[in-house]
Amino acid sequence: MTDERRVVLVTGASSGLGAACARRLARRGDRVYGTSRTPRRAQPSAGIEMLAMDVDEDRSVNEGIDRILAAEGRLDAVINNGGFGFGGPVEETSIDEAKAIFETNLFGVLRVCRAVLPTMRQRGGGTIINISSLGGRIGLPFQGLYSATKFALEGMSEALRMEARPFGIHVVLVEPGDFRTGFTDHRRTVAAFDEKRSPYGDRSIRAIRIAETDERNGSSPEAVARLVERILDCPHPRVRYPVGAVSQRAAAVLKGVLPGRFFEWGLRKYYKVD
Repeated sequence: MTDERRVVLVTGASSGLGAACARRLARRGDRVYGTSRTPRRAQPSAGIEMLAMDVDEDRSVNEGIDRILAAEGRLDAVINNGGFGFGGPVEETSIDEAKAIFETNLFGVLRVCRAVLPTMRQRGGGTIINISSLGGRIGLPFQGLYSATKFALEGMSEALRMEARPFGIHVVLVEPGDFRTGFTDHRRTVAAFDEKRSPYGDRSIRAIRIAETDERNGSSPEAVARLVERILDCPHPRVRYPVGAVSQRAAAVLKGVLPGRFFEWGLRKYYKVD
């Protein structure tokens, strides 16, 4: 661990994984800025300055970054954590709903990256940690658009990592499994879904309930926070870091090993969608 005091931005820091990361880095002694659309609702925590930032809006992101740079003169690390989930059939997801989740989960990350890369490049270094998901490696039934945003985030991050490397900038993916956070309670259901009328009714409800049970019984977000701290302390971080239950991390590995039909069969049985 280095003794240097970093300036760190954590988006979506009002609760869950973002709040855990912000608190741990602040306890370490880093200068931490957290963001939320409504920062006044965030629980006060020593060493964290909460800023209002909506990652869906260019102006909001740019103003937030400019405020940090005006106060600190630099930005050493960014943890892109803001995002939300959708539950429901792909077929019944409207184009507007699909655009909304991509706006936050993918384009929101892109906005922040675009805003911070010039200052990191000028200083000759920095770290960007994009919080993805094991759902960005495995398409989750009845969470298809959420998985789609995380698959896209994985591809964008891999490319950006290679582009930014000559400037001393590390781009890293953290892929959490199920953790106990407010994500479960804030998951949206597609508006057109009606349990009684939808041809996917019972299967969709079962799959989402299984996912929610796994989330509520998941590990503490502190495990992700510890991992983020280790990544920031590492001089040569890897491209991706899965984190969570052994069985969930193993599933991501097995997808690349097992024949596709066998892996899909196991996933269908687990979520009871057959």
